[in-house]
Amino acid sequence: MKNFVVKTIVNAGALAVAVWLLDKITLTGAGTAEKAGTLIVVALIFGLVNSLVKPILKVLTFPLFILTLGLITLIVNALMLLLTSWVCGKLQLSFHVDGFWTAVLGGLIISVVSWALNMILPDED
Repeated sequence: MKNFVVKTIVNAGALAVAVWLLDKITLTGAGTAEKAGTLIVVALIFGLVNSLVKPILKVLTFPLFILTLGLITLIVNALMLLLTSWVCGKLQLSFHVDGFWTAVLGGLIISVVSWALNMILPDED
């Protein structure tokens, strides 16, 4: 359970940095508490999308991983961020990613920040 909470906090932090750095990734809300709550829900959705859809997509695109020496990971991460944005739109959450290239850059930022936060925060795995 502790591992799940840490991963959710890491995802929320990484998403917050992406929202802060990129104008085309938006998170709106009336106040800081509402934005934080929305960010936690978005982090949960992002974690769910990454745990359910990403492994399937990685298997299907395995030849491209070999061909591009892993650079296709940027595209896969962007697709996961766009899928998260779409799900949030369907759930009427105020998180939106505007465009594919914004998602690529956002995915890169989220990956780097997640890596850094995982180095700092304790993890039982």
